[in-house]
Amino acid sequence: MRRAIVVGSGAGGCMAARELARAGMDVTVLEAGGEFKPLTLVLNMLEPVRQAGLFFDERMIQALFPAMRINKAEVGLVHVRGVGLGGTTTLATGNAVRYDRYLKELGICLSEEFEELASEVPQTTEHRAMWSDLTNKLFEAFERLGLDPQVTPKFMADPSRCVACGKCVLGCRFGAKWTADELIRNVDGVTVRTGCEVLSVVMEGGEARGVVVGHGPLREEVPADLVVLSAGGLGTPQILDASGIPTRPTLFVDPVLCIAAPWEEAHLDAQLPMPFVSQQEDYILSPYFDWLSFYFNKGWRMPSDGIMSIMIKMADTSAGTFDGHHLSKPLADADWDTMVHAIDQVYAVFEQMGVPAKKTFYGTLNAGHPGGCFPLGADESEALHSDLLPANLYVADASLFPRSMGNPPMLTIMALAKRVARLASA
Repeated sequence: MRRAIVVGSGAGGCMAARELARAGMDVTVLEAGGEFKPLTLVLNMLEPVRQAGLFFDERMIQALFPAMRINKAEVGLVHVRGVGLGGTTTLATGNAVRYDRYLKELGICLSEEFEELASEVPQTTEHRAMWSDLTNKLFEAFERLGLDPQVTPKFMADPSRCVACGKCVLGCRFGAKWTADELIRNVDGVTVRTGCEVLSVVMEGGEARGVVVGHGPLREEVPADLVVLSAGGLGTPQILDASGIPTRPTLFVDPVLCIAAPWEEAHLDAQLPMPFVSQQEDYILSPYFDWLSFYFNKGWRMPSDGIMSIMIKMADTSAGTFDGHHLSKPLADADWDTMVHAIDQVYAVFEQMGVPAKKTFYGTLNAGHPGGCFPLGADESEALHSDLLPANLYVADASLFPRSMGNPPMLTIMALAKRVARLASA
């Protein structure tokens, strides 16, 4: 039986592992983190520390929540990712958005894979009954402005268990949210090893022979007949570069900025995040309570239940790098122009709500979804495989995306990983 190694257990890794096992391969998933555990700390306990301004650097959150990893770029942009079984899907808001516009432009059609995912992965738009009065008012304000808000499809394992607590990004304590590790639990042919940080791919005779795993100062070679890298938009390029396969300085991150305003008894902190989305050219708008800003941004000192906030998530220019320690992500003039236009639309929504722009305040600029450092080209639309790679080494994550989407990528990553795994196992 052919042996396959899948590096990473996020959306791409778990989907690839599942498909490879279905094809009859013996699959080992190597995950750098451990078994994910939601944050169970009562957040009210942190309120005195927040009010005192002692949370002064976002990287401090790692001491409270080891499943999170924080990197900061030179422009102050903060990136949060999950390290543990399930990858960043454990910290995501569970948006099941299909956005394959730029893959289609390359000639890559994933309609078959999206159709399969519709029955394989639990997705629902039946959550409007959970919406608060404020959420409904915001939806109506978006409609009046012609922003065409659409109910966001959500990955929900058991909607009946969702209490709309607003803390999806800290892990779901109630078992309502679906995460990618469900794809490989109790699947014949799939073995999961946690605490295994893959450092590089072992090359021999022009082929991949396995990977090098680091356990502190110790090194271990894990052999395989096929290697699939799904360590994420930051992790996969690191491994490729360390293996002598050059990536590109074309990192995108889908920058996120929340604009907020005071609103008495908003309770957006205890609502389903991103309940609806307004899809615009190169960005989206959606109601979202920004916990990162609430704890680490001095402008967010008021009580959490008194803040109304709208997220801007935008597609950025493909330019940036990450070497494992330093995140370099400059934003181009065009990116700032897009952000300014989006901010104006948020101001218009607040005006509809009776809130003047002078009462608004900004959140912390953060990175939504990194990718793009090993982008597919039109000549790779059939094989989904670069000539820079050995024939038995594949990539199956957002590193392959040709450009920033400015949209939640989980569903599209899974569709792409499903296709990659089929091609790799053929």
